[in-house]
Amino acid sequence: MDLKSNEPFWLLKNGLISSYPSLKSNEECDVLIIGGGITGSLAAHQMMSEGYKTILIDKRELCNGSTSATTSMLQYEIDVPLFELIEKIGKKGAVASYKACSDSIDKLEKLAGEIKSDSGFKRKKSLYYASKKKDVAWLKKEFNARKDAGFKVKWLESDEVSKQFGFENTYGGILSEQGASIDAFKFAHELFKLNVKKGLQIFDKTEMTDVEYFKGYNLITVDSGFQIRAKKIIYCIGYESKSLIKEHFVNLKSTYAIVSEIDSKKFKNITNTLVWNTDEPYMYMRTTDDGRMLIGGGDEDFYDAEKRDSLLNKKEKEILKTLKKIKPDYHFYTDFVWAGTFGETKDGLPYIGEHKDFKNSYFIMGFGGNGITFSVTGMEMVSRFMKGKKHLLSKYFKFGR
Repeated sequence: MDLKSNEPFWLLKNGLISSYPSLKSNEECDVLIIGGGITGSLAAHQMMSEGYKTILIDKRELCNGSTSATTSMLQYEIDVPLFELIEKIGKKGAVASYKACSDSIDKLEKLAGEIKSDSGFKRKKSLYYASKKKDVAWLKKEFNARKDAGFKVKWLESDEVSKQFGFENTYGGILSEQGASIDAFKFAHELFKLNVKKGLQIFDKTEMTDVEYFKGYNLITVDSGFQIRAKKIIYCIGYESKSLIKEHFVNLKSTYAIVSEIDSKKFKNITNTLVWNTDEPYMYMRTTDDGRMLIGGGDEDFYDAEKRDSLLNKKEKEILKTLKKIKPDYHFYTDFVWAGTFGETKDGLPYIGEHKDFKNSYFIMGFGGNGITFSVTGMEMVSRFMKGKKHLLSKYFKFGR
């Protein structure tokens, strides 16, 4: 499956940071991680830090799937509003899911500091504004749910949004203290490089073609014919899991993004704030660490890469039209435009844990707009699973829920 169009900003910005050999011999390990994106890098880091002999494979170059197309917005806000999630799964699970995403941002900041990352991690606030007057009632309900759960939030009236950010035609919104941004493509490569020095084995352009299950281990065959004997497999294959798992558990969507240089004088506080709105699909906006503006939205059901990419020009115009509503006097000169594929679940939550059809295996699949923060939670959950321990969120993130 092609998970992105042919011009993702992060890949062009960073280039091919590192490359690794394909598998050319039979190997053994404690843990085999399948998938070399940001999720795989976090899982590999966790497994290596706990002393497991770990191998990672990817059928592409590392990070050349969804990670190269991500917006890398780090938010605790899940795509399903907190008050709706409470109605779906109960207050305990909903609040715990939101708090796990919030904690993940803190943990990513700590990890970035520990490895002396050059990935541009930056703390930011998050503005969630009402794009239509009719959205105010439920957005205020969402504000109260978050405040009741202990999140640091403030309600801004439309004039306050205009004063703080220079946006017109909004109807108020929630300003959250917790948020951040990062270059996930670069960060994942940094984690890989660090852990290779510690013994992590990486093989790219290496695709799993078959897996056999035995008591206490799995035997994986790759496209070159060589095999890996692994006590456990951790699948970090994101949206491509849909072609591996039989039942329907996720809807694939295409999202579109554009990037340009920014006139910071015409935007107030934009470099320190993530912005998104109540449209369906919602528009989102952030600045990058090299001083550009990234704006996205226009989500569509994913059918195939060709159809997705054929909509690039149309979606660029739609996104700019939305921007024009809040910044009518601003002209955006597009430098990059691309599309990526993501997964949408019925409750906005990820799938992390075991699946009955895959023995000795775990899945970490952070879908929706919180893929990266869910991946941080996922690496910690799998860490507990490896030790035979339970996790509070397991029943909320499990298959068949």
